Amino acid sequence: MDTVTIYTDGACSGNPGPGGWGCVLLYKGYRKEASGAEPDTTNNRMELTAAIEALRLLKRVCLVELYTDSAYLCNAFEQHWLDSWQRNNWKTSGKKDVENKDLWEILLALCTTQHVRFHKVKGHADNPENNRCDFLAREAIKKIQK
Repeated sequence: MDTVTIYTDGACSGNPGPGGWGCVLLYKGYRKEASGAEPDTTNNRMELTAAIEALRLLKRVCLVELYTDSAYLCNAFEQHWLDSWQRNNWKTSGKKDVENKDLWEILLALCTTQHVRFHKVKGHADNPENNRCDFLAREAIKKIQK
């Protein structure tokens, strides 16, 4: 099975406010970048959207190493928050509705067709691909603000 490395990031100008997402896909020396924006959203929605849009770019089943600076995104999978939320009918441990359920459901569906491992990276640090995703997300925000 082919392995694809994906970096993702989301950004918001205000939270909520205009938001953008960016992703970088790396595969056997090839590189694909993508980004987009929404006029009124949250940072967490853009983090999830970045992962969703990156996975949608895959053309076949792969092992995906997905790097994100979002603890929200990474921990939902790695600490099995999603399993608990689903068992509790999309309620948190505090019995509140899980935010962004619509995006979590899309992301979960995509993760059933791919083999995804999530990795947390430090944001705004020395990871050039994470920094590139942040740049793409912020540029996408600028485009919709014009």
